[in-house]
Amino acid sequence: MRNVSRGDFLNRTPANMSRNHRVFRSLPDACYLPDRPYSSHCNDECTRDNKLLRSMPGFVKIVEVGPRDGLQNEKDIVPTVVKVELIKMLVSSGLPIVEATSFVSPKWVPQLADAKDVMEAIRTVEGGTFPVLTPNLKGFEAAVAAGAKEVAIFASASESFSKSNINCSIEDSLTRYRDVALAARKLSIPVRGYISCVVGCPLEGVVSPSKVTYVAKELYDMGCYEISLGDTIGVGTPGTVIPMLEDVIDVVPIEKLAVHFHDTYGQALSNILASLQMGITTVDSSVSGLGGCPYAKGASGNVATEDVVYMLNGLGVKTNVDLGKLMLAGDFICQHLGRQSGSKTAIALSRIRSHASKL
Repeated sequence: MRNVSRGDFLNRTPANMSRNHRVFRSLPDACYLPDRPYSSHCNDECTRDNKLLRSMPGFVKIVEVGPRDGLQNEKDIVPTVVKVELIKMLVSSGLPIVEATSFVSPKWVPQLADAKDVMEAIRTVEGGTFPVLTPNLKGFEAAVAAGAKEVAIFASASESFSKSNINCSIEDSLTRYRDVALAARKLSIPVRGYISCVVGCPLEGVVSPSKVTYVAKELYDMGCYEISLGDTIGVGTPGTVIPMLEDVIDVVPIEKLAVHFHDTYGQALSNILASLQMGITTVDSSVSGLGGCPYAKGASGNVATEDVVYMLNGLGVKTNVDLGKLMLAGDFICQHLGRQSGSKTAIALSRIRSHASKL
């Protein structure tokens, strides 16, 4: 039998070859469109047989922050009805926790001035929990009055960033949050803690792990059930994230920690992978990569939830999230915002489906 060159193969379209399995000239080498798109799912056998993959957690909890962290910096205010529909679609995809909104002053964050209306609209939505951000006791009281069952507080590891972001020093912010934590404890309301600028600050540059550790210990001691470590401007790499985590783990149990990465330099997934190898099992992400830090010039959005789910599927790590339904939620909000998704996974799979639909 003579050897068949790639050129010969491309030119052949035998009658018994289904249209869905033909090779298309417009696609890259060795790329074709099967009946079903390629799946990143890793089976149990490949996980069991690989030393590195065996170190992966069996399940990762994803905290979806798109409706709050993703939309709070949009130039145009997103209508309440759109926010509510997005939240419902995200819960429908299997996401267990969706950060719904923030009870901050409308003067500072007009995009979330409808926090009370959003909470009222999702009051009967089942299948998920909806934490809200509360910057102080006044915000906490407003959140509770609106029906919030879980709240979050937001500190910084950078003194300069704390003053520019929430108009007070780190110590002053911790004093405020102790009041919130105490009030929450009396009502049996869980409190989640965030720390921004855990590896770098737009104003101070490199942030030492010891500063992150100090704030993390304070939040843990005041009763935060979980502490999310955020690379606010996306400058981190595994080389800076791992030493930071090693320091924090010395004072806060690793099962109480989460990671929150922005993808400014394209390092978010590699940082998440390194964090999983360290023992982290909770990851924050934002549908379609929505969001960005308004105080950090050039900072792009959070890591896209679709990309995180795709990677975790490929590692054999369960999330209970339906990637197809998640992509529908991403398409919905991106169409409203009038721009392309920030998720590479969503873009790639959408192109494959688009090609397949033309066959």
